[in-house]
Amino acid sequence: MSYIVYGIKNCDTVKKSLTWLKNKNIPFGFHDYKTQGVSTDKLKEWCKQKSWESLVNKKGTTWRQLDDSIKNKITDEASAILLMKDKTSLIKRPLIEHQGKIVALGFDEEQYQQLLK
Repeated sequence: MSYIVYGIKNCDTVKKSLTWLKNKNIPFGFHDYKTQGVSTDKLKEWCKQKSWESLVNKKGTTWRQLDDSIKNKITDEASAILLMKDKTSLIKRPLIEHQGKIVALGFDEEQYQQLLK
């Protein structure tokens, strides 16, 4: 399996990504945050590759529904990891990994065409 797509199966953006990959016959596995969770180690790995700020989806419903007192505590990687582990819906999606490296974050068809083969 070449790629691992991390996300939530009911997310429209994830659905677009999965459809795109299927239509291009690109092999992938799917990891659903909601049912399978995500480890602290995996979140730390991702934060080494991308900033924690880019991994936390501040445009989504989950972030908007958080109390301001919680939002204001997310000031560094450690606090962001704790929150993403607890509320996996906060992780920007989809996140696509290839051999342990993040190759895409979110859905951008042009980017996918360049990076995913």
